[in-house]
Amino acid sequence: MTTATHRLEHDLLGDKEVPTTAYYGVHTLRALENFPITGITIAVYPDLVRALAQIKRAAAQANCELGLLERERMNAIVAACDELVAGRLHDQFVVDVIQGGAGTSTNMNANEVIANRALEIMGHARGEYGFLHPNEHVNMSQSTNDVYPTALKLATYVGIFRLVDAMAYLRAAFERKAEEFADVLKMGRTQLQDAVPMTLGQEFSTYATMLGEDEERLKEAALLIREINLGATAIGTGINAHPDYAGLVCRRLAEITGIPVVTAPNLIEATQDCGSFIQLSGVLKRVAAKLSKVCNDLRLLSSGPRAGFCEINLPPRQAGSSIMPGKVNPVIPEVVNQIAFEVIGNDMTVTFAAEAGQLQLNAFEPIIAHSLFKSVLHLTKGCVVLADRCVDGITANRDALRASVERSIGIVTALNPYIGYAHATDVAAEAHASGRGVAEIVLERGLMTAEALAEVLRPEVLTRPRALPVRPAGA
Repeated sequence: MTTATHRLEHDLLGDKEVPTTAYYGVHTLRALENFPITGITIAVYPDLVRALAQIKRAAAQANCELGLLERERMNAIVAACDELVAGRLHDQFVVDVIQGGAGTSTNMNANEVIANRALEIMGHARGEYGFLHPNEHVNMSQSTNDVYPTALKLATYVGIFRLVDAMAYLRAAFERKAEEFADVLKMGRTQLQDAVPMTLGQEFSTYATMLGEDEERLKEAALLIREINLGATAIGTGINAHPDYAGLVCRRLAEITGIPVVTAPNLIEATQDCGSFIQLSGVLKRVAAKLSKVCNDLRLLSSGPRAGFCEINLPPRQAGSSIMPGKVNPVIPEVVNQIAFEVIGNDMTVTFAAEAGQLQLNAFEPIIAHSLFKSVLHLTKGCVVLADRCVDGITANRDALRASVERSIGIVTALNPYIGYAHATDVAAEAHASGRGVAEIVLERGLMTAEALAEVLRPEVLTRPRALPVRPAGA
């Protein structure tokens, strides 16, 4: 029965009125009532919606090739799925990102939207499921338990490489600064104490290298994400699926997505094991922790502008205080720090959710999905913001950096091979007590000539390995 505003749909719990304007159906409507948790719908993750549509398209094609689904229905399902991949009807994916049921509500939402759009394509009204049914036809040879984790893997795979691109973009920004600052001498520090000289370029090249390493770790994690359990159906035994379905649907999915997915060798294991999600989450945590460390450095090196390190200047982006005029805060590194804190927390959530699986299924994949998608998305945006709004505009306080080297006691380390550890220790102690410079004391004591000292203290000598003099025994 259909009225001007609602149509009547039926499920195992009974009848329910669904808005006539809705492409979703009764199962989705019940999920809306049951899970008013975050107010965030799965539509916020368009990669997931597209992945679900790609899976349903591949399944329809495979089932048609196997003689299980009529071509007219297959064509209508394929056309509806193509529209979803193109970005249409995403507003109809309305279930909450956090939901009970191991993702069943998400799968039902996809089945119903695709079925009702396919019905329109076939010339029927929404809800006329006698012609094409969400579960009988759109979900043929499938279960939530193989569709949902496969969709999660497809969506995260796309997100991983989007993040890799963003990290490469940020890495390039650090590489440009490393080249710009290659001649800027400064003091390196360990445990916040003066250590030995280095260049600001060396410091920034380190940040670029750290990012490059993790780009490779993410690509390695993506290799595990390619393994899917589509064709497993309920628990991995393949019940209600044709013997050739798993291999065929995997090939069709690879063609549709361009992702080199492979069928897991043991579908029962693959249906319950969340190890690849733990692995990916751990790599995301690694990226986050290292990015946060870099941002800690940027905040510390730019601290001041008068009473801090004041070695570099971050580009001013907004007023820093409602009470202190002229104050400017390092807001871009701060927001990336907060992204990192979130990602580290998300990793803990993924770990607990993966551990909590029981027997042949993990019921907590929705929170795994939500956590991974947030981590990937926010890290991606954070990398771009950090590059554009911070790193590209960093300048060096060259004079202050040079002066800090000249007055630092740490340069005495470079003199060890020439004057010996005992003399170097005495010089350091006097410099610290008197406030005088190391070079001045060395010359005063006649430990080195002015020419020899100047040679040793050249920036290019101080900041890289070099051949050392052979000192006689006892000298």
